[in-house]
Amino acid sequence: MRLGRTARIALRTAAGLGFAVIYVPLVLVLLNSLNPDRSAGWPPPGLTGRWWSVAAHNPGVRQALWVSVKAGLGATAIALVLGTLLAFAVARYRFFGRDTVSFLVVLPIALPGIVTGIALNSAFGTVLEPLGVGLGLFTVIVGHATFCVVVVFNNVVARLRRTAGSYEEAAQDLGASGWRAFVDVTFPLVRSALLAGALLAFALSFDEIVVTTFTAGPGVQTLPLWIFDNMARPRQAPVVNVVAAVLVLLSVIPVYLAQRLSADTATSSRV
Repeated sequence: MRLGRTARIALRTAAGLGFAVIYVPLVLVLLNSLNPDRSAGWPPPGLTGRWWSVAAHNPGVRQALWVSVKAGLGATAIALVLGTLLAFAVARYRFFGRDTVSFLVVLPIALPGIVTGIALNSAFGTVLEPLGVGLGLFTVIVGHATFCVVVVFNNVVARLRRTAGSYEEAAQDLGASGWRAFVDVTFPLVRSALLAGALLAFALSFDEIVVTTFTAGPGVQTLPLWIFDNMARPRQAPVVNVVAAVLVLLSVIPVYLAQRLSADTATSSRV
């Protein structure tokens, strides 16, 4: 379809405005992290890396970063196991309620975070507290895993639906066991989808704040929670900008890598 000159200009203008709304605030956060003044005045009188050094030596920031990493890795591990098993069940087998299972797996990503957080908080209080397990890092990991499973499931199930099951059947016809066929044939075909799903799951967990607010116990503070708690402290504003910039950068990297993996795999399949 060919567009007229006016339509092309209108589309480019709309796209430019959309990107500006999304990315200009992020650029401002990065610039404010280099602002030598404590106030977020504009334009900044100069640039400095002083606040980055202050943030790097801040024990609260370092502890929050480590908690975020542990929560992200734990949620990603759970999501990889459950998401992959569910994807194979839905894509490779026919059973009663298969569409319902697929819908229920995807549903958590569409629910408002505050609804999921309240539901998990109530469930943990009802089930875990009588067993002596209170809110803490474990409940944060479980809470994050509820929506991280979705991205792993979607990536793997999409790959399996594009991959014929005859490959595995051919391997078994040649004498391979079910496990050997999976290791030698199926796993190499879905490996990049698993990696892309894991990267996206980690990125989702790393910057999650709503569900974390309802599932983190006393003393458990992720990087987004640290930012939220320190935003109202004027003297912490430069460090908050630095931590926010780091959070953006650490979230962008896995998303970019996942996108590259998906693009490379799509190109290879066409070839």
